[in-house]
Amino acid sequence: MRSLFCFVLAIICCCGVFESYGFQSRDTIYPIFQFPQHKMPRIDGNFSDWDLVPDTYAIGLDQMKESMNGIGFNLDATDLDITVKVAWVKDLNRLYFYVEIFDDFWEFEQLNIKQDIFELVVDADVSGGNFIKKWNANINRIPIEELHFRGHGAHAQNYHVFIPAKNKDWAMVWGNTPWIKDFPHANAAYKHNLEQGKPGLLKMEFWITPFDYAAIEGVNRSAVSELKENELIAMSWCVLDYDNDNKERKDFINLAHTLNMIHDGDFLNAFRLMPLTEDLKPQLQANWSFVEVDRDRRVFAFKDESLGKIKTWTWDFGDGTTSDKQNPTHKYNTAGHWTVVLTVENKDGKSIRSKVWDVVTK
Repeated sequence: MRSLFCFVLAIICCCGVFESYGFQSRDTIYPIFQFPQHKMPRIDGNFSDWDLVPDTYAIGLDQMKESMNGIGFNLDATDLDITVKVAWVKDLNRLYFYVEIFDDFWEFEQLNIKQDIFELVVDADVSGGNFIKKWNANINRIPIEELHFRGHGAHAQNYHVFIPAKNKDWAMVWGNTPWIKDFPHANAAYKHNLEQGKPGLLKMEFWITPFDYAAIEGVNRSAVSELKENELIAMSWCVLDYDNDNKERKDFINLAHTLNMIHDGDFLNAFRLMPLTEDLKPQLQANWSFVEVDRDRRVFAFKDESLGKIKTWTWDFGDGTTSDKQNPTHKYNTAGHWTVVLTVENKDGKSIRSKVWDVVTK
């Protein structure tokens, strides 16, 4: 199968139409589909959850280039073919992937790194620059072994996803943070009936947690990337393909169109975290949150988070007072456990959201 697909996130696309954007490797912006929270993908090898994602979100072989052997864009789908869909869930800092790969020769028996690989690179905060130790600008001043512990793979992450994994972890992290590939920071599932050296189709799904900074000490010293609707992230992928029994890598097919994608965030593609498609948006759904402004004075700021085109808001603060503001501030006069109710209305009707005893005063 062709040399690992280095998945570099950085292309942004709106409503299924590729946008123009000033990223180094390409000017295409690819879309990241948003799953509703109640329909988020299960990592179980049953890929029916992904039927929800339109084909306009699929990124195929026609977007990729072979960067080592002079093949360029003249890729042969009978040798290797790939389709990738990327997704996210609002308020959950994960990136989901569904991958289908056909290969005319599958190599997956090696227990070392010499096997077919889908290589994914993610720089969610678009910090850019080199992040792999062998390309560190200080390599002539600091031994490479020491550079390993000084942030190798910290501000962007490179996952060598084994396709498929057999008798080994599902991925190798090219950095000093191997813990990021383990649950609860990542998860993966495959479906296939592949045989060594034979052609066949592999399907897989996985999710990873992107980090603004991944620390060798673990998640408590790290900063998880906060994924926000309509924002851009940098990302890309490639495929490393081993096509013979000599375990020689044949191709390096990549989305970024450059080998630099594996180690430098400046060469990744651009991706946009898309809002829900119109058919998945609820017509009307009440929801809200609050912040305690002053505990001693019992002052709270309430924020409307309802979905739909709201015409009116009615707040019942539970103490006999109400408000028709969208985002009111309220002061309680006594201590208590309060049931606060928001009712929103539009032409489609009304929706109610009650939260029992979330708001407490002393």
